[in-house]
Amino acid sequence: MATVRPPQDPEQDPRVKAVFDDIRATRGTDFINNVWRYLAFDPALLESVWADIKAVMATPSALDPKTKEMVYVAVSIANGCDYCTHSHTAAARAKGMTEAEHADLLRVIGTASRLNALLNGLHIPVDAAFDADAAP
Repeated sequence: MATVRPPQDPEQDPRVKAVFDDIRATRGTDFINNVWRYLAFDPALLESVWADIKAVMATPSALDPKTKEMVYVAVSIANGCDYCTHSHTAAARAKGMTEAEHADLLRVIGTASRLNALLNGLHIPVDAAFDADAAP
């Protein structure tokens, strides 16, 4: 259940319309998903979040688009964000993630989550070899 209501006609606000138009152009689709429709309750927040997402996810970088989406899936699962898990799994599939890659991704997430929980409970000191600040 949402904690805010999306505006009835969000594109009446020129700031929202500009963001929605940029989303459409960047993604090459007319589909505006609920994330953006609901964030339109605050045009400044909408602009800020879209700018961050566009800069990281839609701008070419050292990571290819499929890898970015798969990392986003992993972080979304770790943070318990059901919406983002579904959205970015669909995006990763659209960018070529296979069922075998998805299964491997889930195995890595599950393994890392288990070991993270154990290590957080045990508070094992970090080896100097893994510490960027440690002298060589």
